[in-house]
Amino acid sequence: SSSLLGAVVPALAADPPFSCGPSSTAATQGYAFCDATLPVAQRAANLVARLTTAEKVAQLGDEAAGIPRLGVPAYKWWNEALHGLATSGKGLHFNGAVRSATSFPQVSLTAAAFDDDLWFRIGQAIGREARALYNLGQAEGLTMWSPNVNIYRDPRWGRGQETPGEDPTTASRYGVAFVKGLQGNSSASLLQTSACCKHATAYDLEDWGGVARYNFDARVTAQDLEDTYNPPFRSCVVDGKASCVMCAYTGINGVPACANSDLLTKTVRGDWGLDGYVASDCDAVAIMRDAQRYAPTPEDAVALALKQHAAAAVQQGKITEDDIDKALNNLFAVRMRLGHFDGDPRANIYGGLNAADICTPDHRALALEAAQDGIVLLKNDASILPLDRAAVASAAVIGPNANNPGLLIGNYFGPPCESVTPLKGVQGYVKDVRFLAGCGSAVCDVADTDQAAALAASSDYVLLFMGLSQQQESEGRDRTSLLLPGQQQSLITAVADAAKRPVILVLLTGGPVDVTFAKTNPKIGAILWAGYPGQAGGLAIARVLFGDHNPGGRLPVTWYPEEFTKVPMTDMRMRADPATGYPGRSYRFYQGETVYKFGYGLSYSSYSRRLVSSGKPNTDLLAGLSTMPSPAAEEGVASYHVEHIGPKRCDQLKFPAVVEVENHGPMDGKHSVLVYLRWANATAGRPAKQLIGFRRQHLKAGEKARLTFDISPCEHFSRVRKDGNKVVDRGSHFLMVDKHEMEITFEV
Repeated sequence: SSSLLGAVVPALAADPPFSCGPSSTAATQGYAFCDATLPVAQRAANLVARLTTAEKVAQLGDEAAGIPRLGVPAYKWWNEALHGLATSGKGLHFNGAVRSATSFPQVSLTAAAFDDDLWFRIGQAIGREARALYNLGQAEGLTMWSPNVNIYRDPRWGRGQETPGEDPTTASRYGVAFVKGLQGNSSASLLQTSACCKHATAYDLEDWGGVARYNFDARVTAQDLEDTYNPPFRSCVVDGKASCVMCAYTGINGVPACANSDLLTKTVRGDWGLDGYVASDCDAVAIMRDAQRYAPTPEDAVALALKQHAAAAVQQGKITEDDIDKALNNLFAVRMRLGHFDGDPRANIYGGLNAADICTPDHRALALEAAQDGIVLLKNDASILPLDRAAVASAAVIGPNANNPGLLIGNYFGPPCESVTPLKGVQGYVKDVRFLAGCGSAVCDVADTDQAAALAASSDYVLLFMGLSQQQESEGRDRTSLLLPGQQQSLITAVADAAKRPVILVLLTGGPVDVTFAKTNPKIGAILWAGYPGQAGGLAIARVLFGDHNPGGRLPVTWYPEEFTKVPMTDMRMRADPATGYPGRSYRFYQGETVYKFGYGLSYSSYSRRLVSSGKPNTDLLAGLSTMPSPAAEEGVASYHVEHIGPKRCDQLKFPAVVEVENHGPMDGKHSVLVYLRWANATAGRPAKQLIGFRRQHLKAGEKARLTFDISPCEHFSRVRKDGNKVVDRGSHFLMVDKHEMEITFEV
């Protein structure tokens, strides 16, 4: 399979591939594309102008052929770095001096930390390790097809684990922080690596009810597209300065995403100003013809997206060579920004990175920090946690997810620096640990219930490590149920019944599960959600269980009951429709019962949060600005169009709000403060509430802090009408922190 942008894989050299510079062929020395003092666009155009049609076509796949006569090496565009360097792409190799890289937690867990700085540092560490691998000659590309910022719309989605969750604000800020870290966030024009935000847009289904991602046509309203599905991609490009956007397999309102000029040309390149390239997902162009029947021939598909059969498409007049040149200018410009045409990359600002910069103590510590900061405490009856290690004479560790190193790293993974399973983590705290898997795997078709119950009855404490695996949720595989698989529930219940005291349940999953049975069972004293916690996951879990870390994670997705599986996964509507019983999706619109709500998370400390002060927008700036009456179909007040307010006035309307947060003890801890907006009128498709800001703060026991949030009415008070227009309603808006509210008036 190949993707938009082949050649036989060459033997890996000890040196990184590059062009130009003193050691390159003498013939290239005078070429403008080798002159690093010229603008990148001029250099790229100079190189493209020297290529034959055949040479141009050979550059359009994810494996770009070398051009020996110009000293241009082969290049591999496809590399993965969602939560660490992965082997699933084609350009990274672990068969040389470096055999591993840091494996951070899967994204759904790090999202639970609600911590921009953490996300940035993870991206930065991954980018440094990628550049080090490249300098060592073990990478044939520095373009990373990460992050995945699709909205986690449906809890059954197999790839939801790769994303920052269901909230557009969180996904947007995650994308910006991760991209800046991955690309280097340097004042220099040189990119550390190139980040690619995927999969634009409204992609969140693998294979459900006979509908596969390859032939699914997502029917999305203009309102949902603008206020839910597109914001993370807009932020990636506008604020994060991502150098790539990947288009999705799916169709959007009858047009495949990779052939959608409104999305890719008008919006991504035009409105958002992408400075980089657009990549199609693997084989997406062929799928336009074979699965979606959108293009009758391979050449027609290429005419829509530029890929295989490009030469034939030119010959048949379906595309021009100028179309190909535009694509190549974007591709070579990114390679030039990566320093591939500036001579030996070991002489640039990233040139000193080497094997000593991979799996460093700092990166290992960061992997541990990320895992323990994301872990969410869901239940803690009678404060059974944290455990006193001195009081635990023996511990039964039961469950298929207790001693499975591969499970910890989720999907899109590479060889980790180390792997600490939960079993190993607990063994570091308790001398007498008795282990029983209880099931062969998370599938758990058959359970050793009697043996597990006997072990529980004979042990001082019982720790259950249950959940999911890639066999239930992964790329190409959606879930059909939100319950724990197989015999897991009956095994947990039997063990809890047999144990001397309430048991502790640790869930390792990428997505939410309906554990109502455990939530309501008094014999299950505590529940932790630990995601897929990466290479240090077992240590992170143990540190939380035994009180060396105070949990502070908050759920980035709603945990729905099993009843939700009656909702068709193919229904893309976010807003509820009471007339038909459609419940809506995400905390913003869902009107049904939940197992656990978005943003939920307990701690070993007691925290309080309150809004203590707020400025006001200078609404005199609105004088003379006409309002837009609400359409008849949308009851409500008149509104100001954000475009009419304009960027200058929007900036002048900003004001501060101050939140006081206090840790009442007994432990030090990190706490994430979430600030929401509530509209005075929640009808006409307005969200019930909308997260507009968050901040993670470390507080010692007894300490308090005041956090200032910058509030932008144009961004934070705005809503999207049915016609897709972004407006700010005239009248009252309410800032919310927990149950504390402040009313802000927005009118002259």
